Amino acid sequence: MAKEQTKTIYQSLWNSADILRSKMDASEYKNYTLGLIFYKYLSDNMLHHVAELLEKQVNDLKEAQEVYTEAFNDPEIKSDLIDELKFDFSYVIEPELTFTALMQSIYKGQFQLEDLAQAFRNIEQSSELFEDLFEDIDLYSKKLGASVQKQNQTISAVMKELATIDMAHQGDVLGDAYEYLIGEFASDSGKKAGEFYTPQPVSTLMTQIVLHGKKDKKGFTVYERIIQKMIQFNKAQRYCA
Repeated sequence: MAKEQTKTIYQSLWNSADILRSKMDASEYKNYTLGLIFYKYLSDNMLHHVAELLEKQVNDLKEAQEVYTEAFNDPEIKSDLIDELKFDFSYVIEPELTFTALMQSIYKGQFQLEDLAQAFRNIEQSSELFEDLFEDIDLYSKKLGASVQKQNQTISAVMKELATIDMAHQGDVLGDAYEYLIGEFASDSGKKAGEFYTPQPVSTLMTQIVLHGKKDKKGFTVYERIIQKMIQFNKAQRYCA
């Protein structure tokens, strides 16, 4: 990922966290920021995958959304499309509940928190892999605002900051985003928010030690089963490449 592009992404991520920083401490607002990033990652990847499945050339998420909406509403291919997505991803996000679709409703002034909550529930219920994935995100917390309208405005503002990032076509955005934000959370509130964070130089050194002399070994792989450690796993993949 180009340096300037990375800087822009980091700024968008930090701006989104900034909106929540005055309302709660890092141990709380990290759940919203990281949760929404992962939701966007699932949504963006699915939209681009649909375009590829249907062999449609798209230039951005808006065009991918249009392709998906049209296909989903076509009774001749809807069932096969859903089956394919479930097989490939273990989840399906309905066209009206994708991150891109919800952003369109935000810009039209029609966004409702319940739509986002429904999107979260649908993903969590789609597979055991995603069970309770968003359980730490309380969309109706009074810390987001005293009323549902205020809560709606806060979440909308956070999503607007994240909307410019295409999680599917800008390199390892998810891993970089998690690493950047977890690092910032750690420095922002100390061990309480960053107790599981390993600085990049340390994880890189650990990876190099583990892989020393084994890079060319047939059948040798590196696997980290804890999802929060996906960053270290990504570093291992890059080092092996």
